[in-house]
Amino acid sequence: MIRKVSTTSCLSATAFRSFTKWSFKSSQFHGESLDSSVSPLLIPGVHVFHCPDVVGIVAKLSDCIAAKGGNILGDDVFVPENKNVFYSRSEFIFDPVKWPRRQMDEDFQTIAQKFSALSSVVRVPSLDPKYKIALLLSKQDHCLVEMLHKWQDGKLPVDITCVISNHERAPNTHIMRFLQRHGISYHYLPTTDQKKIEEEIFELVKDTDFLVLARYMQLLSGNFLKGYGKDVINIHHGLLPSFKGRNPVKQAFDAGVKLIGATTHFVTEELDSG
Repeated sequence: MIRKVSTTSCLSATAFRSFTKWSFKSSQFHGESLDSSVSPLLIPGVHVFHCPDVVGIVAKLSDCIAAKGGNILGDDVFVPENKNVFYSRSEFIFDPVKWPRRQMDEDFQTIAQKFSALSSVVRVPSLDPKYKIALLLSKQDHCLVEMLHKWQDGKLPVDITCVISNHERAPNTHIMRFLQRHGISYHYLPTTDQKKIEEEIFELVKDTDFLVLARYMQLLSGNFLKGYGKDVINIHHGLLPSFKGRNPVKQAFDAGVKLIGATTHFVTEELDSG
């Protein structure tokens, strides 16, 4: 059985929504929330957890945050059907004086060891070093525009090292003026020789923490993915996994789909399967 628990408070969290393309049974619980605008000491954190599925995981994670005076703003839990695995993503606010950053790592690590976790990652955007990323796009720039504006507003806590495209853009366009104003370099790499292009891309991104494909309409080879060795995230229409490959919108239209959205997935050698 697929299980999802979603808890939200009146303070809406906006960053990094996930687990949205599955069909879930969902319940919401509303209670008194702690607004970080009331106390300047409260700052947001995010914890992502992956482990074998057993009873008591949610309780332990919740107790860990509450015991330090933290307050959970949103909690997404996903357990796939017929798979003994558990995924969760918790958004919370806390007082860093009462719960020092190093102690937070130790507390979550203790839970990770208890449940033999495959992954336990905690991020505090206002305290942790920002991830360095590069953005790749082709002709359409709506995904890039959205990301740049969220980055400018402080909603994407990353450092954008460069933008790479297989399409040239005039210097007086909105995109180019924005990038120039913020000191972000733009690299036009025409796609004539894939191997050469990927070598050039690699030189530009080798020191980044991950890549984001913002409507980049070229395939990255398995050799590139192995050589880069880090996550590559693709912003995609919300039609996966039902409609893969070419003309997914036409496929969805022909199938009578009435509602779509946007998702992200990790890039793998197999098209649209990450």
